Amino acid sequence: MFAVYSPEQPVAHLTYLGLYALQHRGQESAGMAVSDGQTITVVKDMGLVSNVFDDRTLDALTGHLAIGHTRYSTTGSSTWGNAQPFYRNIGDHSFAIAHNGNLVNTEELAAEAGMLPGTVTSDTDVVAELIEQELARDPESSSDGRALERALLAVLPKLVGAFSFVLMDEGHVIAVRDKQGFWPLCLGKLPAGWAVASESPALDIINAHQIREVAAGEMVVIDATGVRTEQPWALEEIDPKLCLMEFVYFHRPDGSLYGQNVHQARMRMGEQLAEQAPVEGDLVMGVPESGLPAAEGYARRSGIPYGQGLVKNRYIGRTFIAPNQEMRALGVRLKLNPLRDSIEGRRLIVVDDSIVRGTTTRAMVQMLREVGALEVHLRISSPPYTWPCFYGMDTGTRGELIAANLTVGEIRAYLNVDSLAYLELDRLKAATSTGGAGFCDACFTGAYPIEIPVALRAGVLDTTPPVRDAVPSTLALLFESDGELPADHARRLGG
Repeated sequence: MFAVYSPEQPVAHLTYLGLYALQHRGQESAGMAVSDGQTITVVKDMGLVSNVFDDRTLDALTGHLAIGHTRYSTTGSSTWGNAQPFYRNIGDHSFAIAHNGNLVNTEELAAEAGMLPGTVTSDTDVVAELIEQELARDPESSSDGRALERALLAVLPKLVGAFSFVLMDEGHVIAVRDKQGFWPLCLGKLPAGWAVASESPALDIINAHQIREVAAGEMVVIDATGVRTEQPWALEEIDPKLCLMEFVYFHRPDGSLYGQNVHQARMRMGEQLAEQAPVEGDLVMGVPESGLPAAEGYARRSGIPYGQGLVKNRYIGRTFIAPNQEMRALGVRLKLNPLRDSIEGRRLIVVDDSIVRGTTTRAMVQMLREVGALEVHLRISSPPYTWPCFYGMDTGTRGELIAANLTVGEIRAYLNVDSLAYLELDRLKAATSTGGAGFCDACFTGAYPIEIPVALRAGVLDTTPPVRDAVPSTLALLFESDGELPADHARRLGG
């Protein structure tokens, strides 16, 4: 997500650049809303940022404030109607909203809003409806220009789950993080304005200086008077639980979280792995892209040379899905190709960030052996991924997670590696160097910070049918990319 307020710059072009920097967080659809102070114009479509917008489109979007979004769906299907931002108009007021995350009480909220079953398209749709209803009943809605703020202060405490929002009306930009702060937002200063982004590199690309992260439970309002903060929740309710996978995988390595550089944190994860699970080898190599920093750290701590063993096709977008095993193997080759001269005759220590289903990892290991690897020792810079996420990642049911159904030894045998080790949770958290900051680690521990309603848990937490009895699905590659979390699936984060 991205938002900008800048009277002296072309905000549509700034938003385009910001969204481009955030494309990895969602590749299903892209959109932006722009206001000139009188009218909000929304442009959105299915596809990548570069497919949805061009110079002609951007030149027509004039104004001084904007919000933008790239989507990866969790609640709500992948359709044009669910592309964001959502726009609503009520009386003299209009607003647009974009959302990262996933609510767990959508059904109850929809009932409160009087939305009929089957009419709700996503959790963001429900939030927009609740805001619209609050605006309609606000007796001061046309007097002071702060109606959207009041509506949000009434609606936000009703929401249960994970959410970061950017919103706008004709004259204000608003950014909000839930009281756990599951998904990140940061605030940046322009020469004549302000910007908000899910990750700091989106601020860097428009030459905005990052001021700070938007705090858990904070609502930031930006308008002609500057920046001010509102507190929708009581201070005792604030309990920061940033998604730990942001450090492991989601975030760009050139970004920062809790004041720590992500690339350096991933290198420390590799160092921790080398201490925890040493093994003799000739070459340490990472699985592109997010396994590379941890591999570099492993090599630095172990003293074993670091090198490149796999080349990634930079122009692959969505994960390749094929109807049979032969074509699936070719699909892995389409994404990754081994460097024979680096691999042949060597004992490899292969470092990756995570394993979800294992299908792609298994195919990758087979490739390495086919080009002459003597040994393959796999090291994972996170603990076993054993529990589904309900807060903004769509990783299927527990029965689809390999580590929820097989022991580490069984996974080693399935992947056909000589050894396998996962980074311990305490070591992972220590590698972030955040000094005891709060994290959500539910995907590793099953300890969900927010209770999951029975209706959402039904079937999702069941481990049957077990992976050990199942033939890898023809859709398995949808859930993995390079042995890590899915390229499309572990992105956009809800809404």
